[in-house]
Amino acid sequence: MHDLHRELHRTLNRLLPRLEQHFSDKLKTAQWRTFRQRLDAHFPILFERLLALYGQQYDFYYHLEQLLVLLGESWLARPTALQKLDQAREKAPDWFQSQEMLGAVCYVDLFAGDLAGVRQKIDYFQELGLTYLHLMPLFKAPEGDSDGGYAISDYRQVDPLLGSMDELRMLAAELRQAGISLVLDFVFNHTSDEHRWAQQMRAGDPDQQETYFAFPDRQMPDAYDRTLREIFPDQHAGSFSYRADFADGQARWVWTTFNSFQWDLNYQNPQTFNNMAAEMLFLANQGVEVLRLDALAFTWKEMGTNCESLPLAHTLVQAFNAVARIAAPALLFKSEAIVHPDEVAEYISAQECQLSYNPLLMALLWETLATRQVRLLRASMARRFAIPAGCAWVNYVRCHDDIGWTFDDGDASALGINGYDHRRFLNAFYTGRFPGSFARGLPFQENPRTGDARISGSLASLAGLERALQLGDEREIELAIGRILLLHAIILSMGGIPLLYLGDEIGVLNDYGYRAQADKAGDSRWVHRPQTDWEKMAQRTDPSAIEGRIYSQLQHLIHLRKTQPALAGHHTQILTVGNAHVLGYLREHDGQILLVLANFSEREQQVAANDLRLYGLSYAFRELIADEPLHLTEWITLRPYQVLWLRPVSG
Repeated sequence: MHDLHRELHRTLNRLLPRLEQHFSDKLKTAQWRTFRQRLDAHFPILFERLLALYGQQYDFYYHLEQLLVLLGESWLARPTALQKLDQAREKAPDWFQSQEMLGAVCYVDLFAGDLAGVRQKIDYFQELGLTYLHLMPLFKAPEGDSDGGYAISDYRQVDPLLGSMDELRMLAAELRQAGISLVLDFVFNHTSDEHRWAQQMRAGDPDQQETYFAFPDRQMPDAYDRTLREIFPDQHAGSFSYRADFADGQARWVWTTFNSFQWDLNYQNPQTFNNMAAEMLFLANQGVEVLRLDALAFTWKEMGTNCESLPLAHTLVQAFNAVARIAAPALLFKSEAIVHPDEVAEYISAQECQLSYNPLLMALLWETLATRQVRLLRASMARRFAIPAGCAWVNYVRCHDDIGWTFDDGDASALGINGYDHRRFLNAFYTGRFPGSFARGLPFQENPRTGDARISGSLASLAGLERALQLGDEREIELAIGRILLLHAIILSMGGIPLLYLGDEIGVLNDYGYRAQADKAGDSRWVHRPQTDWEKMAQRTDPSAIEGRIYSQLQHLIHLRKTQPALAGHHTQILTVGNAHVLGYLREHDGQILLVLANFSEREQQVAANDLRLYGLSYAFRELIADEPLHLTEWITLRPYQVLWLRPVSG
């Protein structure tokens, strides 16, 4: 530790004079003084992380000096409005913990055509109550299959069909004025093979030869593949793709974890880190407030490992986080780690990712709907929901992606559940193959050899609305709407930021038209990514329409959430309530309490009052959703799929 401190001081004494010389005309400005204060505060952690990543490389200090220059230039170019936002966020670092937070996600083209169309929908976002808008990948990408935009050809160009970077910057500013934070994806494990770095590498540019992993024969790929798992086995075997289009005429095997057109970045090269830090800070200076770190578990590679969630992958994210704290302090990171629940939690910290998707909650909400048993959900949340202070879950029912059954086999086994068999049951249930299933989903990446699969489908179709409408059965329609509202009532009241997939607020069904489009037909996830039908959206105000029935009740829940201080923060106590079909939990914040009970069955259920009073609860409550009094006497009765939000009252 003492050696590290000595090296840190030697480094600062060596580099700061050069840095000040580079910015000599700025040294007396308030901007520079602010930059130096943040550099003094956060450089030690940045230096320590970069030393762990690159300290053994001969040119480490050259790249470190280049990075410091980049940080200074980025900060000095940061617009005044964003510098003020930085100051506000630093004074209120828990701003995203408020009960008023509500997120939503959509594709620009599918929701509103282009960025100009999204700007025209800001009134709708405010009507819905959004404070956070995640726009799916919108950067320049290859034509045709681009993995839904996750193969990025240029981080500084918007897809011309969607608009321009100037329009994105204007949208960010208008959203900020409306109280809505802009969230974008930062795809930093890989780029498109059309990215200029990949083109320069193929052309023989010596400065780009270490930006990606490329090998002249199968010796190294075979050695790596022995311990790697196949992510998309029907796209290509192993994790490498054969490319014969290098300018020197020599073919190479390129590391492509996901698709052959997505080249994995080589973060063992410090120049790659600096290049991606520049792209990240550029986006922050356009007004992006949250970056979702895509596929962060895969970023660091080491021979003999599975190259997922390695210790230096965490070090890498922490280094990027330190960069943001110096040059764009308002910027937050959101982790996207669809891995084992224990690994998901490892990315959540103030020094790494302040926000994290909660894939376990999402998967187990669907598991509980299928089984009508809350035991796996209750046990998993009781063990795994707690996260560090200063962080928040992002809780969602559906997203753009598939549903993977990411629960822990140990958690399941402790309850007598065989994880392998249970996943096969869930896949059968949500594809409608299981007798009596209400769901209408499709398999995604089904592997006949292993029986593995994930599930595609819109919220409403998976919850039974598609089937109910086909049957014309009013009771089944009511049950399906009940399931939709149940799931939303839970993500709105669990600790963290609730995230809606736009369209779910009116019960959008599966769209099977994707099968007729060559670039989408092989990817069943497009079934739940339909074009927004604004005529149907207009029916949200019609109380007799399905859309209006769902929207009005959901809007009621959203309004209630925003008025309940107990729903701020993330403290959530999972309860045992004596009924296998009812989930119970307590929310507490600043002395405020809210008790939530949720019936996951299509049958009426009861909870004994004595089981609740064991937690020290009072007798008198106000049930907020129905706005009526409720007393803990002998039994509490919940209708099919009913959720109760119970606030204690005095007297």
